Amino acid sequence: MSIFDETFTMNNGIKIPKLALGVWEIADDKVADAVENAVAIGYRHIDTAQAYGNERGVGEGVRKANVSRENIFVNSKVAAEHKDYDSAKKSIDETLNKMGLDYLDMMIIHNPQPWVEVNQSKDRHFEGNLEAWRAMEDAVKAGKLKTIGVSSFEKEDLDNLIKNSDTKPAVNQVQVHIGETPMDLIKYSQDNGIVVEAFSPIAHGAAMNDPMIKDMAAKYNVSVPQLCIRYDWQLNVVVLPKTGNPDHMKSNADIDFEISAEDMKTLMAVDQMNYGDASAFPVFGGKI
Repeated sequence: MSIFDETFTMNNGIKIPKLALGVWEIADDKVADAVENAVAIGYRHIDTAQAYGNERGVGEGVRKANVSRENIFVNSKVAAEHKDYDSAKKSIDETLNKMGLDYLDMMIIHNPQPWVEVNQSKDRHFEGNLEAWRAMEDAVKAGKLKTIGVSSFEKEDLDNLIKNSDTKPAVNQVQVHIGETPMDLIKYSQDNGIVVEAFSPIAHGAAMNDPMIKDMAAKYNVSVPQLCIRYDWQLNVVVLPKTGNPDHMKSNADIDFEISAEDMKTLMAVDQMNYGDASAFPVFGGKI
C-alpha cells in the first residue's frame, strides 16, 4: 500500500488520508500548480484556509488535477474571527464560490479565539464557537460540507462542542512537532474519537537548524523533514507538511523507515524550538 492510500476513519465513517499537502504561505497565483503537482505525485488530501488567501487557486488546482474530485480530500478553515452564525455561514458559501467546488470534504474552525486575542486573552469564546459550529452543521445538512472539525482546540474547547451540540468534531488540527508534542491533548482528542492532525511538522523550518535533530536524521540516513514527518506519523496523527516544491513533496512522502521507541522518547523530550522570524505569528507564540 502506498503512503498516499493510508487513511484514518473519522467518527462519521468518512476516511481521511493520513498525509496532506499544507499550502499556507503559497501565493494564490502559484498554489494551483502546487496542488496539481501534489495530486500527480500521489497526494489525496489538500489543506487550506480562508486566512491563507489562496482558496481560489487551490480550487483551480483541484479542478485541473488528473484525479477525479471525489478522490481528493479538500479541507479549508472558517476564519478564526467568525464567532457568529451569520458570518460563519456566509464565509462557507464564499469559500465554495471562490474555490469553484460544489462541496468540501471538511471545514474546520481555524482557532477557538480570533487571532488578535491569541496569547493575550483568557476568553475562549464558547458561545461564538457554538454559533460558528451550528453554521457548519447546517452546511453539512445542506450538502456543502461532508465533515467538520476544529483547530488548536484545548480540552475545554472540545468539551464545549461535545456537550452542547449534536456533532462531535471529527478532527482537531494541532501544532505537533519535535519540540512541541502536546501528548495530553493528543490523547484526550483520540480517546474521544477525534482524529488529530499535526500542522507545522517541521516547526516552520526551525527543526532544520537543530543540531540534535540533524544528528538523529543522519543516524537514520534521512533528511530532517523526513525525520520530523515520520515522528508525527508514529504518533498516529494526520501530518500536514507544507511546500510548493514538487521535489520536497516527493521526499516528504518518502518516510518508509521506523524511528525506534528509544529515539522517539528522546525526540519527545526536546524543548521548545526557536521559531526565529516565524515566532511573530500567534500560532508560534507571537501577538498581533
